[in-house]
Amino acid sequence: MGNIRKKSKQKSNNKALTWLWRIFIGGFATVILIFFLISVGALGFMPSFEDLENPKTNLATEIISEDGYVLGKYYVENRSPAQYYQLPDNLINALVATEDARFYKHSGVDVRAIMRALFGVLTFSNRGGGSTITQQLAKNLFPRGEDRNMFEIVFIKLKEWVVAVKLERNYSKNEILAMYLNTVDFGNLSHGINSAAKTYFDKSPKDLTAEESALLIGMLKAPSKFNPKRHPEDAKKRRNVVLSQMEKYGYLTENECNQYKETEIDMSHFKLQDHRVGSATYLREYLRLKLQKWAEENPKPDGSHWNIYKDGLKIYTTINYKMQQYAEDAVKEWVAGTLQEQFFKEWKGKKNAPFYNLSDEETQKNLTKAMKETDRYKELKKNGWSDEKIRANFETPVQMWLFNGKDEIDTVMSPFDSIRHMKSFLNCGFLAIESKTGKVRAYVGGVNFEYFKYDHVTTSRRQVGSTFKPFVYTVAMQDAEYYPCTQIPNLPVTIDLPNGQSWTPKNSSKYKEGQMVTLSEALANSMNNVSAYLMKRIGPAAVINLLRKMGVQSDIPEVPAICLGACELKLEEMVGAINTFNNQGVYIKPYYITKICTSKGQIIATFSTTQEEPIDKVSAYKTVRLMQGVVLEGTAARLNYRYKLNMPMAGKTGTTDDNADGWFMGYTPLLTAGVWVGCDDRQAHFRSTALGQGANSALPVWALFMKKCYEDPTLKLTKDEFPKPDNELLKQEYFDCQTYNSMFKTKNIEF
Repeated sequence: MGNIRKKSKQKSNNKALTWLWRIFIGGFATVILIFFLISVGALGFMPSFEDLENPKTNLATEIISEDGYVLGKYYVENRSPAQYYQLPDNLINALVATEDARFYKHSGVDVRAIMRALFGVLTFSNRGGGSTITQQLAKNLFPRGEDRNMFEIVFIKLKEWVVAVKLERNYSKNEILAMYLNTVDFGNLSHGINSAAKTYFDKSPKDLTAEESALLIGMLKAPSKFNPKRHPEDAKKRRNVVLSQMEKYGYLTENECNQYKETEIDMSHFKLQDHRVGSATYLREYLRLKLQKWAEENPKPDGSHWNIYKDGLKIYTTINYKMQQYAEDAVKEWVAGTLQEQFFKEWKGKKNAPFYNLSDEETQKNLTKAMKETDRYKELKKNGWSDEKIRANFETPVQMWLFNGKDEIDTVMSPFDSIRHMKSFLNCGFLAIESKTGKVRAYVGGVNFEYFKYDHVTTSRRQVGSTFKPFVYTVAMQDAEYYPCTQIPNLPVTIDLPNGQSWTPKNSSKYKEGQMVTLSEALANSMNNVSAYLMKRIGPAAVINLLRKMGVQSDIPEVPAICLGACELKLEEMVGAINTFNNQGVYIKPYYITKICTSKGQIIATFSTTQEEPIDKVSAYKTVRLMQGVVLEGTAARLNYRYKLNMPMAGKTGTTDDNADGWFMGYTPLLTAGVWVGCDDRQAHFRSTALGQGANSALPVWALFMKKCYEDPTLKLTKDEFPKPDNELLKQEYFDCQTYNSMFKTKNIEF
C-alpha cells in the first residue's frame, strides 16, 4: 500500500516536472518566436539593413564660407553630424560613465543592467535604468510615438532590443557613440553634439573641456531642467554628478574631479542658433529662396526632391568669413552707430520727424498707409473691426518690446507711434566681390535682419544718383575717343525732350562754372553740366545698351535725366557693372555658391559664373583713371585724409534728391564694393546734405571695410597698382593734363 502511494506521488511529481519543462521550453520558444517575428518585421515595422545604414534623421543644411566657417543653417531640427574622431575623449568618457558603464562589454542589450533595474522595480528601490546607449540610439533613430499603453510600450521595448543588437552587428562601438551623440536633444534648438557645442560654448566638439563635456552629457537626463542658461545651479549639480561618475570609473583622478567641480559655468558664449541671428543673415535668406527653386528643378536620382531643411546638404559659398565679419562690423559701427545717432540728433524735437517737407496731413497719410500694412491691422480687419475702431486701438498706449537700435527695451507706447519710431531707422546695403572672379566675398542686406528683413542688395531698387555718371563718361570716351584730360565747357546744357519740353539740369555748386574743365575734374566734382553735355552728344540709348551688357536688368527709362542717376537699380547690379572697369572691360556676373554636397560629402551640383566684354581695355582703363581722380581730389577724397587708406583706389559717390539715398561705389585692384544708405521709407531722410550725402553716409562703410581687410595679413591683399594694358593709346602723357592739352589742343571742346 505504501509503495503504491509512493509510486503515485512520484508519478505526479514527474508529471508536474514535465509540465514545468513544457512551460519553460514553450515560453522560451515563444520568446524566440516573438523575437524572430519582430526581427523579420512580421509584427510591425522593423528597420532593414539599409535603414540602419542610412537612418532617417532630420539633418540641418549648412551654409559654409569658402574658408570653412559655418555661416548658418536651414533646419527642422538643428542637427549636423559629427564623426567619432571629432569627439574628445572626455566627452566619450562622460557619456559612458553616466549612461552605460558596461557599454564596451555588452552586445547591445545588457542583461545584468536589466536584472538590476527589474530588481529595483520589485523592491521599490532606484537601481538605475536598464537601457544601454545602443538601445537609446535605437529609440532615437526609430521613435516610439506618443499615447502608447503599457502593452505597446513593452512590445516596443522588445523591438528596441532587436534593433540594438542589429546596430551592434553593423556598427563599431565608436560609430554607435558618435551616432548617439548626433541624435540626442540638448535643448535650445540644439539637436546633436555639434549644434550643442556651438550653441552653449561657440565651439566645435573637439574643443570642449572636461567640465563642458560633463555639463552637456548631464543635460541629456532632462534638457529643460538642467539647462545651464535658465537653471545654472541645477545644471552645475548635475554636471558634478557626471564628473563623480567619471572619477568612479577611472576616467578622472580625484584631484581633477574636485578641480572641475569648483569651476563655475560660463555661458558668456551662449548663442541661440536661430535663422534670424548669426553671420550673413540676409545672404542666407537670399540663398534659401534660390536653393528651394534649385531643389524643385533638380530631383534626386530616385525622382524625389531634395529638402533643404532635412537632407543635411552642405552649401559651399564664395563668402570669405573674415571679410563678411568686417563688412557687418563696418555697417554696425557706422550706420547703426554713429550715423544713426546723427540722424536722431538732427530730427530731435522737429515736427513730423523723420519726414522731410511733409505736411501734417501728408505725414498722417504716410503713417496710416504703413499701419494698414501691419499684421496687427490685417488681423483686426479680418475680425470685422471698422477702420475707426482699429485706429483707436493703434493710438492706445500699450506695454511692448521695442527695438532701440541695439536691443529690445520694455516700454509703453501706442502701436501708431511705434510705426513712426521704426521709420526713423537708417538702413544699409553692402556688397563686395573679388574683382577678377566675380566671387561675392561679403553681403550685408541691412542693419538688423530680425527687425528689417527687406534686403537692400538683391531686392531693393533705389535711385543711384551720381554713381551712374561713370557709365556716361565711358560711352563718351569709347565712342567719341575722349580722354580724362579732354576739356568740356562747364555751362548749363539744355536738352529738348520728345514731348516738346526741354530739360536743363544745374550743378550742385558754382565751382568753376563757366570755365573749361577736364573730364577728370568734372567727374571728381560731380558736375551735372558736363554729364548733360555728354548725354546730349551720345544719347541715353547708348548708355542703356552698355549697362545691359554689364548685367543690369532693372528698368532704365530712356530719358536724358539718367545721366544724373534718375533710375532705380539694385546694389548687386551696380557692383557688377562698376566692376567691369576694374576687370579691364570684362563683365563678370557676381555669384554666391560654388558647389552643393550631400551630408556625406558627395558633390551633387557645381556652379560658376558668366562673363561678357562690353567695353575694350583702353576705355575701361580710362574710366579707372577718371574714378581715381574722384578719390584723389574729388568727393571721395576723405578716403585719404580721414581714413588714411593708402592702397590704389577708385570710386564714385552719389546722392539723390533730398538726401533720400547715399551711395558709394569703389574698388581696389582686388576688390569691388558698393554701399547704399537710406531709410526704407523714402520720405524719411536727413535734412542736411552735409550728413545725408553719399560721401558722409555710405563712403565710411566702404572705408572701414577696406581698412580692416587690408590690415589683416591673413587675407594677403597686395597693394599693386591697377593693371595698365600695353597700348599706344594709354601713354602716360595722355593722363598728364598739362602735357595732353598742349599735344591735343584741337581735341578740346570749344565754347
